[in-house]
Amino acid sequence: MNCEECGKRPATLHLTKIVNGEKTEYHICEHCAQEKGDVFTGFHNFSINNLLSGLLKFDPMQKGMKDATTNKPLRCETCGLTYAQFSKSGRFGCSDCYTFLGDRLDPLFRRIHGNTQHIGKVPERTGGKLKIRKELEQLKQALQTHVASEEFEKAAEMRDRIRALEQKMAQS
Repeated sequence: MNCEECGKRPATLHLTKIVNGEKTEYHICEHCAQEKGDVFTGFHNFSINNLLSGLLKFDPMQKGMKDATTNKPLRCETCGLTYAQFSKSGRFGCSDCYTFLGDRLDPLFRRIHGNTQHIGKVPERTGGKLKIRKELEQLKQALQTHVASEEFEKAAEMRDRIRALEQKMAQS
């Protein structure tokens, strides 16, 4: 797609504006965006690092980014990266950084992804047994929930579904 302004260069900036329910889309090149000014200012420097950095600055756990015993900034013992440095770059310095800074990142992951454990997806054609195992885990959790809340009829349904899936797994 070419720039809507000059028609010469490829459109690299795509902006959608919604004002009073009316949607307007702009597709322009960086050169025209700089010339146009105020509407597009600042978008050409956008990066995922800037986005992550912005999210980290509003992290409520950031106040506790110091070691409770030494009152020094939390730092990776392997490469020396601090949480402040990570929040600016959005990148870890080494494979051990998550070990030292990871528990402080859980609230961030929860806010971005809704969870701190990656569940993933299973392809339909290749994940037969894996999909059944995953469903069994969910049903067992549901069973425990129903038993704890004394919903025995629903618990019995879960038990029957679990047995059926276990038989299906044994046959395949």
